[in-house]
Amino acid sequence: MKIAIGSDVNGLTLKNHLKSHLENMDYDVLNVTSNEEYDLFDAATNVSKAITDEEADRGIVIDAYGVGSSIVANKYEGIICANVADEHSAKMTVAHNNSSIITLGSEIIGEILAAKICEAFVKADYDGGRHQIRVDMVNKMC
Repeated sequence: MKIAIGSDVNGLTLKNHLKSHLENMDYDVLNVTSNEEYDLFDAATNVSKAITDEEADRGIVIDAYGVGSSIVANKYEGIICANVADEHSAKMTVAHNNSSIITLGSEIIGEILAAKICEAFVKADYDGGRHQIRVDMVNKMC
């Protein structure tokens, strides 16, 4: 699985930590915001495009609170993104919503919890079935 990761300046430290953590777990991680000047719009856009262009399977965006990045990512056709702050939500947003991107707030969660959230997100599988009806409805909105 290839994971696109990006951040604005507020999420840079946490992004670098998560990138290393995921690479240590043998995931292929694509850093789409190597410039420290990126803002949350750029970070969410770059991660979303990596998903829609099929350069990555899942994406993670980090800013101060995660909400702004989530709003931006959800504007892209085919993207379902959730702002999460716990492991269970990270797992369930994939299982029930087929989310391809999560956003994290570097001023909300620390490195240990963020790593656990990312692990839950990348290990989760989509349940499909009855959930596909909702996913199709969401995708028709774009």
